Amino acid sequence: MTGVTDSGFLGTGWAFPVGPDPHHPEGIRLTGGAEAIRQSIRLILGTTPGERVMRPDFGCGIHEAVFDTNDATTAGRVSRSVREALARWEPRIDVLDVHAAPDPEDRHSLLIEINYRTRSNNSRFNLVYPFYVA
Repeated sequence: MTGVTDSGFLGTGWAFPVGPDPHHPEGIRLTGGAEAIRQSIRLILGTTPGERVMRPDFGCGIHEAVFDTNDATTAGRVSRSVREALARWEPRIDVLDVHAAPDPEDRHSLLIEINYRTRSNNSRFNLVYPFYVA
């Protein structure tokens, strides 16, 4: 399709974090396409359920594991929480796989690898989200 961009399929919205557009000082910075989905995933994973007053269910339950031992059991629980949250809150994607494992270079970090496909154009993407446990 000539002339149709990724953002034409996936939409455009406010970028995260919200801020002014450097090219249009009166406007808000926007994002679209695959980048908008990537930002949305990071926002979902970074939000604790109950944190948003008008949407108390929004977010991901991984924050319940912040004081857990960084082991395979915690990694499994985190993987399940990520799958459930993305299935509920990000309808533009199909989650193909979620794999969480302790970071070999940081014993307080759990690396969450998310493989997903956008529903509108079947493009596949990968995102690695670092999660810190105490």
